[in-house]
Amino acid sequence: MNISASAAILPNTSSLNATTVFTTIPSFLAASPLSAFNAFLVSTFVLLYAILKSQQSSQKSSKQLGRLPPGPTPWPVLGNLPEMLSNKPVFRWMHRLMEEMNTEIACVRLGSTHVISVTCPKIAAEILKKQDAVFASRPESMAARSFSDGYKTAVLVPHGDQWKKMRRVLTSEIICPARHKWLHDKRVYEADNLVRYVLAQCGVSHDVNLRTAARHYSGNLIRNLMFSKRHFGKGMPDGGPGIEEEEHVEALFTALGYLYAFCVSDYFPCLEGLDLDGHEKIVKEATMTLKKYHDPIIDQRIQQWRKSGDSNNKEPQDLLDVLIALKDSNGQPSLTSDEIKAQTTEIMMAAIDNPSNVAEWAMAEMINQPELLQKAVEELDRVVGKDRLVQESDIPHLNYIKACARETFRLHPIAPFNVPHVAMSDTTVAGYFIPKGSHMLVSRLGLGRNPKVWDEPLEFRPERHLGDGYTNVVLTEPDLRFISFSTGRRGCIAASLGTTMTVMLLARLIQGFSWEKSPQAPGIDLSESEHDLFLVRPLNVHAEPRLPVHLYPSF
Repeated sequence: MNISASAAILPNTSSLNATTVFTTIPSFLAASPLSAFNAFLVSTFVLLYAILKSQQSSQKSSKQLGRLPPGPTPWPVLGNLPEMLSNKPVFRWMHRLMEEMNTEIACVRLGSTHVISVTCPKIAAEILKKQDAVFASRPESMAARSFSDGYKTAVLVPHGDQWKKMRRVLTSEIICPARHKWLHDKRVYEADNLVRYVLAQCGVSHDVNLRTAARHYSGNLIRNLMFSKRHFGKGMPDGGPGIEEEEHVEALFTALGYLYAFCVSDYFPCLEGLDLDGHEKIVKEATMTLKKYHDPIIDQRIQQWRKSGDSNNKEPQDLLDVLIALKDSNGQPSLTSDEIKAQTTEIMMAAIDNPSNVAEWAMAEMINQPELLQKAVEELDRVVGKDRLVQESDIPHLNYIKACARETFRLHPIAPFNVPHVAMSDTTVAGYFIPKGSHMLVSRLGLGRNPKVWDEPLEFRPERHLGDGYTNVVLTEPDLRFISFSTGRRGCIAASLGTTMTVMLLARLIQGFSWEKSPQAPGIDLSESEHDLFLVRPLNVHAEPRLPVHLYPSF
């Protein structure tokens, strides 16, 4: 397909007919993994969809409303769906297109939806700050609908009363300074358990799977904050995850991976149920796994709280209790059981990914450059010493550790794009026309690796975040040169918790142990997975305790 700057919102579909549609479809089906039968089904459904769009478009003006951002020329009706299906993963294809076109904003049309990606901080700020009221909605999608139980949560739901209600609950009751302080002891307990678990691995072989350690620190912590329990089962004697916890964490990461994964039926809703790309089966299984572990706990807790007269004398012990105990102006429960269940899943998803990803990538980069790791160790020894474990109160003084975390957010983001925003009205961004309903993808990958913003963007250099007089390093990035925690009306409201989890995880690992590559390994492989942005293989490295033995928490 030729690369061009699209001028119209949509091609004039009033002239489409069966011949047009059926001569267009086979060329992309031949390059896709669909079976002949599925190809026939797609052709049939798309023809019907074309007829419907033709009827709709005949009632609208054909006037061009402005110049869209540059992008590949779309097929009639299908848009760039053929290219999307034959270029996996889609996020790499989209970034490759932008690089080839030498543009920091691009438009790909999928069905009738304009998907617009951005890699420039100035343009990102226009979307997330200057015009955040216009872009304050979310797209409807099969996966978001499943994980939010029909849009009952705060993050995944389109703009409207439900979003306002749930965001108010989170900001006033869940992610507020008082609640953060209230949950301090639970966070400390899990930081201690992290050290305990890694020490146990040292006693066996000295080889530690840091992906397992980091992901289950995050999983254990959010389960403790939410349910006052670290394990769904018995766990392992060494403090590590049992089968149940492994399945739970795997389901959470699957949910995150498929949340907005360019599912065909998101752009052609008439195809939902056919599961042409296999996404629906995967999402359904992940949803059922999460419900299997969450729902029994929530149902039992709701029953305990809502016994007659019982709730008046109970004090919340965790975030689940807080959600259940909320009352409206009439003294009735503010949230339904379905809202509580859906919001619990969303909180779990939001908390587990960034800290573990930062820890694994940062440790890989620093072990690969031992001089960087040594600087982090020296900072911890200077600020904390070797006669106690690092605590949350030390975080303001750990500027090099935070610089390492910032550099990891920049170079190795957890996801290629932010959660999409939707334009609620026609608008203009960077001089281009953005139609109502467009999906706006702010690229975490593109911002952090933009050579116009960063010198040697593919190099891991924490010092770039330590300018003259930069004495209070923070993980947020107000200038949007990279994204750690998003901003704007739909921005992340849990940056404080995310910062605490991330820095404590990294600091406890570095303070408590000496790290080097495994003797059996030729080196640290810093390659990315082909399908996502994780390390291509879990980080297995050699660890030795470096503190006095009495400082390590015992079982």
